[in-house]
Amino acid sequence: MMATRAGLDSETIVQKAAELADKGGLDTLSMATLASELGVRPPALYHYFAGLAGLRRQLSLLGLQEVSVRVGQAVQGKAGDDAVLALAHALRDFASVHPGLYEAASRAPDLEDREWQVAGREVVETMIRALAAYRLSDDATRLVVRMLRSIVHGCVSLERIGGFGLPNVNDETFGCLLGALLDYLAGHLAGKGA
Repeated sequence: MMATRAGLDSETIVQKAAELADKGGLDTLSMATLASELGVRPPALYHYFAGLAGLRRQLSLLGLQEVSVRVGQAVQGKAGDDAVLALAHALRDFASVHPGLYEAASRAPDLEDREWQVAGREVVETMIRALAAYRLSDDATRLVVRMLRSIVHGCVSLERIGGFGLPNVNDETFGCLLGALLDYLAGHLAGKGA
């Protein structure tokens, strides 16, 4: 019979959950598996989280915090195309190293959850600042953020399952898609007479 392990806290639990999600995918994470890895009985985890949904929420918050730091560092001191490329590569690199946390961070926040909304907004605002050189309208900027996220997510998802089916095409495909996005942004600037 497993006892509650001394020194167990929510941060330790979330870190172990993140490791498991990165290893096997977010959807494979269960309270039973997590409890077994931590050497406790599953009911011990419910002291810290409102079930699996509460744990996944914490993983989303952790993922968003880490993404915010990484993209913030990546775009610092950069503008225009350099900022867009740095942002895209930072997101892709994070997704490659932490696929489970990336998946958790990619989920839309609960509209009633203020903390989750704020964490998501911080990432989006960093992305918006990275696009400032293009002088886009608010709506156009949010569209480009969604386009960039879609490029990264599409490539990462296909890479993860071997979806391209050909050797050495991942980087080429990613680069060409980013080039198309930069062309789109250049066209927007040209249309404004920049």
